[in-house]
Amino acid sequence: MTSGTEIDPRSADVAQVASADPIASGSSKRVPAPRQRTHRRGILGALAAFGVVALAAAVVAPTGMALAEQPDVDVETPFSLAMQDTQDLTVTVEGAAIAPVTRGVFEVYVTPTPTPTPEPEVASTEERDRGSSGGGGGPVYYTGGGAPAEWMAAAGIAAGDWGYVDYIVSKESGWNPNATNSSSGACGLVQALPCSKVPGNGYDPVDNLRWANGYATGRYGSWAGAYDFWISNNWW
Repeated sequence: MTSGTEIDPRSADVAQVASADPIASGSSKRVPAPRQRTHRRGILGALAAFGVVALAAAVVAPTGMALAEQPDVDVETPFSLAMQDTQDLTVTVEGAAIAPVTRGVFEVYVTPTPTPTPEPEVASTEERDRGSSGGGGGPVYYTGGGAPAEWMAAAGIAAGDWGYVDYIVSKESGWNPNATNSSSGACGLVQALPCSKVPGNGYDPVDNLRWANGYATGRYGSWAGAYDFWISNNWW
């Protein structure tokens, strides 16, 4: 047997537990729970929030990079060429020499205008008449037949004027189609001066009278007026 002072190990354990538990020890004051659990919960919450943020960044980042990065397009347009020329310009301080920008050159071929083929000159009516009536080959005298009445009718002179015409022509040439004034060069039945005035041939009686018909009516108003002037002046 042991003495009353010996301590039973089991009773010692009970005593230690009793001293540690405030309720068991009869104390009315509650000791707060350890803070280790609260600290651990804060760490776990922070880790969870970080995981959510990391997941969102992993989803959004590729899309943002795709929008931010634009592919390079190697297409030359007038605007892109103008921008390149603009970027080639250099800005220098005042007084410094500015080197000219070397730009591309190009050649323009202009098709020459063909030289037109010169057209042959056509002689005027007056020149043709001059040549036929007295050109380089000399005057072309009348060799055909006919009578004064036939010639006046062919020239378009009215029959009522034939008497005036006959008087003037008789005084001027005596109805000789080839009559020529040696001093003045007047020719034909009415002595046209110059002979080149007569369209056609000044020595042809019909051509000569046709011209005289226009001359008489144009200058004197009629063959009667031409006749009166000739009577007064011996010429017309």
